[in-house]
Amino acid sequence: MVIWPLVAVLVRSLADVGPQDAWQILTRGSVLRVLRFTFLQAIISALATLAIGLPIAHALARYEFFGRTAIRAITVVPFVLPTVVVASAFDALFDSAGLDLSRSMTAIIMAHVFFNVAVVVRMVGGHWQTIGPSLAEAASALGASPWRAFREVTLRRLAPVITGAGVIVFLFSFTSFGVILILGGPTRATLETEIRRYAIFRGELDVAAILALVQILVVAVLAVAGARFQRRFSTSSTSRAKAVRKAPASLRAWAHLGLVLGLIGLVIVVPLAALVERSLSVGSGYGFGNYTALAESLTLLPVSPLGAIGRSLLIAWAAAMVSVAVGMSAARVITKGGRLASVLEAGVLIPLGVSAVTLGFGYVIAFTMLDFRSSIWIVPLAHAVVGLPFVLAALLPAWRGIDRSITDAAASLGAPPRQVFQLVEWPLINAALATGAGFAAAVSLGEFGATSFISRGSATFTAPQAIFRLLSQPGEQLRGQAMALSVVIGLVVSVLGAILERRRGEAAVLL
Repeated sequence: MVIWPLVAVLVRSLADVGPQDAWQILTRGSVLRVLRFTFLQAIISALATLAIGLPIAHALARYEFFGRTAIRAITVVPFVLPTVVVASAFDALFDSAGLDLSRSMTAIIMAHVFFNVAVVVRMVGGHWQTIGPSLAEAASALGASPWRAFREVTLRRLAPVITGAGVIVFLFSFTSFGVILILGGPTRATLETEIRRYAIFRGELDVAAILALVQILVVAVLAVAGARFQRRFSTSSTSRAKAVRKAPASLRAWAHLGLVLGLIGLVIVVPLAALVERSLSVGSGYGFGNYTALAESLTLLPVSPLGAIGRSLLIAWAAAMVSVAVGMSAARVITKGGRLASVLEAGVLIPLGVSAVTLGFGYVIAFTMLDFRSSIWIVPLAHAVVGLPFVLAALLPAWRGIDRSITDAAASLGAPPRQVFQLVEWPLINAALATGAGFAAAVSLGEFGATSFISRGSATFTAPQAIFRLLSQPGEQLRGQAMALSVVIGLVVSVLGAILERRRGEAAVLL
């Protein structure tokens, strides 16, 4: 479900398309414009996310205040929302404000900042709060200005993790699909949307394969760069140190905190509020008509919007169960060590660095001859592949933290392996396993890229697909239903995110 589809893309792009044909494809004016825009919007999105996320990370890392935990949880909500819901929120915001920002770079950047600010807050803030102020205070005592003390002391220690966060945000923006598809449209296409357009609508699989190959290469380079910065961060990390936070003690500190809270409200809360407001707008007033209409059948959709939610929940449950089953088996092998363990760990983490659209395109190439694409199981299996790294990220630290002297003692007393697992290992890993399953389910509920390639018929028609179809058609009634459906699926995912936030562990650090 991972290696075979990616190999199929590589074979199609390298074997079926010669170097001269590949060069002609890449030097087309339309392809060059897509490549330029893909890189440009990803760079601007990463810089804008850092500019907004760093002040928020600083305030949450340095200040202890009432409601801090709730504010920290709010910053995570956008990241666990489906991308089509994020796009719907900004579409609703522009509609409420009477702004014509759709199909613009501004809309895309705003949505990417909204979606990725949690990455900066979590990665940078988690490290920042463990950096004590003693070194900066010593620099100030020696005559350094506050800015110089920050630049030469604190910023130097934060540089690896800030760079790593920027690389990750660039990667997420570079492979963004739902946001580009809804807010960008055909005039603001990226590699993600063009792979889908050439493969599905134009039938030019050779062009789609070359674009997918370019994306795989860029993602591979970014993954290597991100891993290097992560290693530097791990080397200089003070994660074992106690968090250093205190209540704001001056008017300047309170003003700083108030400014940051206002920034959180503007960047995160306002788009979500606009989405809820648009979902309740019915005619010239407000009501729940758009929500009650979710149970009605539409010729536009193979099932009712409510039915699509039910199918999304069922697929998410199946995907989470598959991810848990495979994740537990993989974790047992990996924790035993050896060459196979290293290869397996790297292989399981591949979906984190591969675009879902590229993976979906690989399914089209690899499974067409087997007619596996017509199976209802391909969608939950694809979702399980995407969710598996999150299960493993939650499970591996818990399993590695088990004191093996306890399991060895149980075995020496005559307990068979199954009983050792049930009585010793299971009580120590079940909480981490539940966290990983929750992440896998949340990822499945929002998955849209691969699903748009492989979903066939009503049995695998998901809520993100329904939202996209409703938004792609004119009419206030359909738009209102799309907003209502976005709120419902957003609430489901947000509840999962809130539960995971309360059970913070290694998986929450990964998020």
